[in-house]
Amino acid sequence: MRATRLLALAASGALVLTACGGGDSVDTGGGGGGDDPLVAAVSAQPDQLDPHVTTAYASFQVLENVYDTLVVPDPEDLTMGPSLATEWETSDDGLEWRFTLRDDVTFHDGSEFDSADVVYSYNRIIDEELSNSFRFQNVESVEADGAETVVITLSQPTPNLLERIGSFKGMAILPENAAEDLNLETEANGTGPFMLDSSDASSTVLTAYEDYWGGEPSVSGVEFRYITEPAAALTALQSGEVHWTDNVPPQQIESLGDDDSVELQTTPSVDYWYMSMNYERPPFDNRDVRRAISFAIDREAVAEAAWFGAAEPNQTAIPEDSFFYLDYAPFERDVEQARQLLEQAGVSTPLTMGLMVTDEYPETVTAAQVIASQLDEIGIDVQIETLDFATWLDRQGEGDYDAFYLGWLGNLDPAAYYEEQHQTDGPNNYQGYSNPEVDALLQEAASETDDDARKELYDEAATIIVDDVSYLYLYNPDVVQAWAPDLSGYQIRADKAINFENVELP
Repeated sequence: MRATRLLALAASGALVLTACGGGDSVDTGGGGGGDDPLVAAVSAQPDQLDPHVTTAYASFQVLENVYDTLVVPDPEDLTMGPSLATEWETSDDGLEWRFTLRDDVTFHDGSEFDSADVVYSYNRIIDEELSNSFRFQNVESVEADGAETVVITLSQPTPNLLERIGSFKGMAILPENAAEDLNLETEANGTGPFMLDSSDASSTVLTAYEDYWGGEPSVSGVEFRYITEPAAALTALQSGEVHWTDNVPPQQIESLGDDDSVELQTTPSVDYWYMSMNYERPPFDNRDVRRAISFAIDREAVAEAAWFGAAEPNQTAIPEDSFFYLDYAPFERDVEQARQLLEQAGVSTPLTMGLMVTDEYPETVTAAQVIASQLDEIGIDVQIETLDFATWLDRQGEGDYDAFYLGWLGNLDPAAYYEEQHQTDGPNNYQGYSNPEVDALLQEAASETDDDARKELYDEAATIIVDDVSYLYLYNPDVVQAWAPDLSGYQIRADKAINFENVELP
């Protein structure tokens, strides 16, 4: 096996989601440049297939291959480039962006793509306040200027607009009136390289779209087979039952270097993993309590337990490879200081704290056990609650938790690391954090066009967020993926976007 480590460059994001268990092979039907479908072992079933509603990584693994966005991250450096839009220009004051659209694109049902589809898709997200409506917070209007031009008018300069509309398929372009014509939870009609064939409790099956504007894929289709256990996914790859997986047991990454039956690649990701506490549940609303917990945790030990060396401890979310990285680590493990802070907060021990994790990411369960052991030293009894992800999400949304442990994936811009998670009433601010100084800094950073000045603002906001322990940041993991040695054309990416349009099988 050839093991390769690639460099990641920049460092907006999707919440880590996944779902259920293993499945049998499904016939994908015809289509595509090759006779055989690619079989990919993934850890979970999509929660649904509406790109404007889901926040599930398991869903976006599929949707990445079905839908397109106006612009798209380059797989090498994650800078934004053309996709459904071929070019764009910005007014001198930065308040108007004009996008020129491709004229050779059709949806999977054969209908032609034009500006009305973009206007519909964006206004659907805005008007219905769907999952990514926060990405349009500076948008005053989205309008068509003829069939091939879309004009986005802003209330203030928005230097990261391209990232806001193109970083992942939550910003996909749907055909006009798609929500009325389709059941988008279970059906799809995109412009991407593959069409949805079926999706059930065992697998999701795509077939190649021969009229794809980027050229017909080389494989006839893709079968996403759900294999929850990493060991089982790796065995399926080694035995030839599947061609690709991102569900690799972390403890076997190093040993796979001598395994000729698979090709393994890793690259530093733009993801971060964290713990957060519920501000609506005393005593976790007390800053001293949160800081005590932060001082009690050994992040290196947690990262090692979760990823066996394939993760870098970090207290500020943004990875070291990014221009926007902040070297700030105020919480070196100090058990005595943690105890003093609990005493200062007037908290008597033992204190019980529930910690939600999901078994669809087994490494979180293992790491939570390490966290529980560390917090036990300061008199906090951690009750680990291992949930299926649908239940985990429901409880997070309802505020029914003391603390939870998870991650955000695919971050391309500093706003994605901090803005919607820590602004007062932000759409992903489930913990209930509110700090007017942070709000002001994030708002100013959102319209700052100079990168150096922008970094200073995000650095200042991040320092306060870390000090307040809005999120207790833990580590940045590597992307780890493996595939059959005779599979060609696949490219591992720091943002974990999975594209199979260029893959070839022998």
